[in-house]
Amino acid sequence: MTIQFERRTDRPDAAGRCAIHLRAYFDGQRLRFATRERCFATEWNADKGCFKKSFPGYQDANDYLQALTERLQSRYRYLRTEGLPITVEALKAVLQPPAQAPTVVVETPPLLLDLYADYQAALQARGNLKQSLVSVGNTRAHLQGFEKSLRRKLVVADYDVAMHDRFLAYLRQKRQLAQNTVCKSVKHLKAFLRYVREDRKMPTAIESREMKVQWAEVDKVYLTATELAALESALLPSTLVATRDAFLFCCYTGLRHSDLHELNTANVQEWDGSRVLRLTQTKTRTAVSIYLTPPAAALLDKYAGTRAKLLPAFTNQAMNRNLKQITKLAGLRQAVETVSVEGGKVVKRQQPKHDLVTMHTARHTFAVLSLMRGLPVAVLQKVLGHAKIQTTMIYAKIVEDFQHQEMRRVWEGGNTPAPALALVNPVCQIEAAA
Repeated sequence: MTIQFERRTDRPDAAGRCAIHLRAYFDGQRLRFATRERCFATEWNADKGCFKKSFPGYQDANDYLQALTERLQSRYRYLRTEGLPITVEALKAVLQPPAQAPTVVVETPPLLLDLYADYQAALQARGNLKQSLVSVGNTRAHLQGFEKSLRRKLVVADYDVAMHDRFLAYLRQKRQLAQNTVCKSVKHLKAFLRYVREDRKMPTAIESREMKVQWAEVDKVYLTATELAALESALLPSTLVATRDAFLFCCYTGLRHSDLHELNTANVQEWDGSRVLRLTQTKTRTAVSIYLTPPAAALLDKYAGTRAKLLPAFTNQAMNRNLKQITKLAGLRQAVETVSVEGGKVVKRQQPKHDLVTMHTARHTFAVLSLMRGLPVAVLQKVLGHAKIQTTMIYAKIVEDFQHQEMRRVWEGGNTPAPALALVNPVCQIEAAA
């Protein structure tokens, strides 16, 4: 038996590729078989009867031609040995592809990260704020890194209690994230799995109650009345004055940087011969009303008509960098102990206070000084826009000066009335209740 492969040039396809045929000669008979392979002339070695390296997947294609040769020769020898008729039909049958069994479609479960992407899209469609979506996206980035460390893709059924513990270990040990950052990722995971169960009607391998985490109490840095006064009177380079003024305004009103950045003339309204700020907070979409004390009003007047915004507001990162220099020049060098958990150990560090001050320190300062001046916690809750009074109560726990003064009054001064703190440098006030 002689077997050859040839490129038929009589019937090229639209692209110019021609079919490859098998020709076999045996016992005075001739067999021709279409291999279903096609190629260009530059991809075929006519002398050797095989594909050139320029043909995509040439090795697999040549292996296929070799397999056809071996099957045909094996069949020819078998028929000859058994004394059976050797016909073209008998040999061609061995070259035909085997009949395929009915295709069974097996539904592949969606990947965990694909479902998480659907969850992000659903949150965006439902009107979640950009800041919240960024935090949700950070958790997805952590999951991607976790999958990369596992060297495999996860489906929802893979994420059980054991896998959750491995994810926590990855966040703490490999990424070395702080406890509250880990807690934030767990919070987003809980919401995501609830979306999978309730919205997508898919079973999950872990329940929310099995994903418990303990939020760490973080010491809130704030300025004392003395430090605030030092900041107000500090001599600064002209390039830093605008940042200092914006920070002071937040100390007088409790505004976040995001709200300061969006202030415009429509937010300033008349009230009982004075002015108040009325705005909807960017973070919580809560409406608040804040009385502008004389120092706060003076800062508005200082920048009135000089810019599109009511007050100078650069990016949060730029203002935080400036604040480190400003508070250092103002003499805020007192050592502050910071406590963190690293590698399962409690780590304490001493840092100068000016290294810890950020724009959000202004909001803490307003809250603490307001409580020290006797502002009721329930009223402070309304000014800060907190949905729960428990959030505001955190500030009540850190008013150490007030605690010390009360203890000194009780233990050393008998029934001496407490000092009238509300009369000292009254920069943190609010609009009176209607």
